[in-house]
Amino acid sequence: MNDSKILRIGAGAAWWGDRIEPAALNAERGRLDYLCFETMAEATVSAAQVRARRDPSFPGYDTYLDDRMRAVLPACMRQGTRIISNQGWINPQGAARRIVELLRELGITGVKVAAVGGSLITDRVLSLAPTILETGAPTQSIAHSLISAEAYLGAAPIVDALAEGAQIVVTGRVADPSLFLAPMVHEFGWDLLDHERVGAGSAIGHLMECGAQVTGGYFADPGLKDVPEPWNLAFPIAEVDAEGGVTLSKVEGTGGMISLQTVKEQMLYEVHDPANYITPDVVVDFTQARIEQLAPDRVRVTGLTGKPRTPTLKVSMGCTEGFIGEDMFFYAGPGALRRAQLAKRILEERLRIVKLDAEEVRIDFLGLNAVHGAATPANAPEPYEVAVRVAARTRSREEAVKVGREVDGMAVSGIAHTGKRVPHQERTREVIGVWSSLVPREQVTAHIDYFTS
Repeated sequence: MNDSKILRIGAGAAWWGDRIEPAALNAERGRLDYLCFETMAEATVSAAQVRARRDPSFPGYDTYLDDRMRAVLPACMRQGTRIISNQGWINPQGAARRIVELLRELGITGVKVAAVGGSLITDRVLSLAPTILETGAPTQSIAHSLISAEAYLGAAPIVDALAEGAQIVVTGRVADPSLFLAPMVHEFGWDLLDHERVGAGSAIGHLMECGAQVTGGYFADPGLKDVPEPWNLAFPIAEVDAEGGVTLSKVEGTGGMISLQTVKEQMLYEVHDPANYITPDVVVDFTQARIEQLAPDRVRVTGLTGKPRTPTLKVSMGCTEGFIGEDMFFYAGPGALRRAQLAKRILEERLRIVKLDAEEVRIDFLGLNAVHGAATPANAPEPYEVAVRVAARTRSREEAVKVGREVDGMAVSGIAHTGKRVPHQERTREVIGVWSSLVPREQVTAHIDYFTS
């Protein structure tokens, strides 16, 4: 183990739709050893499976793969920065092949690209996972609607790929912190069963996985929590030592901020129990963390640790759960709310006339009660303008289409001053439900394929 080495790991994305410019900036000016991209939310794989069923030409990997790789490959390859990314979605091998093509287009040859697969277990999940965690029902109860199931892999296969000399590693479903943990394990020679160091590394991965959230994104609240130049946020850089301590920083001259507050907010983000944050690699314990502001935009975090990993892996199961039909229209000026209220009554009656068969119907007033619903105060100030949003959850697309048709009718068969959107955009969508279960760890085996530019 190299006790003096400081490993520089940069964030490249926090979700599929994230900005690309901060990743390019990290690649060019971050002096990185590794750049890690996290582009998968809970429903990403299921949505990709649905699209693949409808569109045989869909390659199955991140739709922004080309844009992201074109933005960072030249600087990363020139500076020796290795890339780890879960942009493979349901086709990591296809993503790896596409990266090889992009490298060749750039005239970069001899680069080894690894594709980590094995997370998709759709064909056998019902025999491995007996119970749905959220409901306690047997997983067999969703057999008719199951479209995908993916287990959360950990850092181990990425570490193996790095040990085999891969410069770029692209994966399917891997737990977000594991993307950042893998280079620490590889570079520092940590034992994957050393739960204290692996716990620290996974905790650092959790701080990094949401990108700009630790540099001021999703933090600003004007007058209460002001952030410099929030239009110019950088993604964070972790300066990690062999003991699992980290200093969080960002490229100089960028907007945003790294402070005790931003770090604490991200540390607790989506963590159900700070003493027992379960990942595939370890159970992270944040409760002994010590956080220190070293300088502007430099925060030191130590004391991160962990507990032995669990014998099971989480599996995320995507199911078809019908359709949603949705549209909206608008009122503005004095009396906007009373017109919206009459419009709601009209639509309720018209949806009955057309015999809408819906499991749930919502008619909300954006600007008044669409977020808090029934909890909205009765004496809330009357808005100057209101958007009326109509949504119905149905079992078939044909029923969902009725929502847009009736909203169209409000344009000339409604009430005074109804403002309407152009009705040609898609107003129905398939609903993908996501359920969780646990599978025995030894039943999920990763595999790695290698490609060279």
